[in-house]
Amino acid sequence: MSTTYLPCGVFHETYAQDHAWFQTRFIRGKMILLALLLFLGVPAIADGYWLSVCNSIGYTVLGALGVQLLIGFCGQVTLGHAAFIAVGAYTSTLLILEFPWPQVLMDLGLAYPLSILIAAVMAGLWSVLFGLPSAKVKGFYLILTTMAAQFIIVDFIITQYVSQIGGRGQAFSLPPGTLKVGPWAIDGNDLRIYYMMLVLVILCLVGVVNLLRSRVGRAWVAIRDNDISAEVMGINIVIYKLLAFFVAGFIGGIAGSFWISNLAAISPEHFPWSWSLWLVGVILIGGVGSIHGTIFGSIFMVVVMELLQLLVMQFADTSWGSRFLMDFLFIKEACFGLAICAFMIFEPNGIAYRWWQSKNYFNLWPFSY
Repeated sequence: MSTTYLPCGVFHETYAQDHAWFQTRFIRGKMILLALLLFLGVPAIADGYWLSVCNSIGYTVLGALGVQLLIGFCGQVTLGHAAFIAVGAYTSTLLILEFPWPQVLMDLGLAYPLSILIAAVMAGLWSVLFGLPSAKVKGFYLILTTMAAQFIIVDFIITQYVSQIGGRGQAFSLPPGTLKVGPWAIDGNDLRIYYMMLVLVILCLVGVVNLLRSRVGRAWVAIRDNDISAEVMGINIVIYKLLAFFVAGFIGGIAGSFWISNLAAISPEHFPWSWSLWLVGVILIGGVGSIHGTIFGSIFMVVVMELLQLLVMQFADTSWGSRFLMDFLFIKEACFGLAICAFMIFEPNGIAYRWWQSKNYFNLWPFSY
């Protein structure tokens, strides 16, 4: 059944109609206005600092989208997603710096886009590898197996071996102009990075939403609700769980490949285990089992933390302000924990639920039901 309020006397007769993208002219108009705001409005009014904040939001959306798919739609708890983001970032970096691309691809600026695709597939395969235990274990034990990905991939393989390729030590330098998308060099220009972020986020969101309204998505939801019942209904739960891990890792690989465009150098410190916890917190605050929740949670967490940092910097000249500035990392982590506790107590369904309630109020006014 469609969740969209239709004009009186209008009814859907097929599943395709129920899950169409734009079911009314009003929705179509809203999406056109949103597209104009994102592609024209934000670049026109935002300076470099706020464009970088928007890029951080996009990176968080890409990272949290895979976690949302696993936890919110397939019921597979993960606490090691940062490892697959790291796989994507390092794969793309190594392909750019070390792989002998044909000159024609370099001239056309296709090396970086192709490296994003290859890195996404590689991250997806690594995710499947650590998702294999989901065929036999669940809950607390699955959490431990996904946590192992962080320590094996980032702390061992990347830190001890991958980072030593080329004798670079711990970091891979990405000089300006190294990354190109077509004729445009991604040379630290926040506006170009912003447009690339928008394209990647939109493509990933469209892909995930289309998957969720297909046979695959319905199978994931069935596994999340009751995997035994899903298996009785004929769903191969092992295959669909591994597919969920692959898609989540694939999106994580895209996130990592995108993030290197924001960095002058890449090192294992950019992908700590705390980033996996952060992504889980994002979907808890935004709303588990909601694509809107992924976006709202990312915006909330990034913007609130940026505003908190700006507030602390306003008082940097005072004695207590300078102390807060020095300890901002710990303050940020404390506020993150407090935010999760507050949402779990006062709004356990997340921001997406409040958004849904607001839309209902708008659509049903002046009635109370």
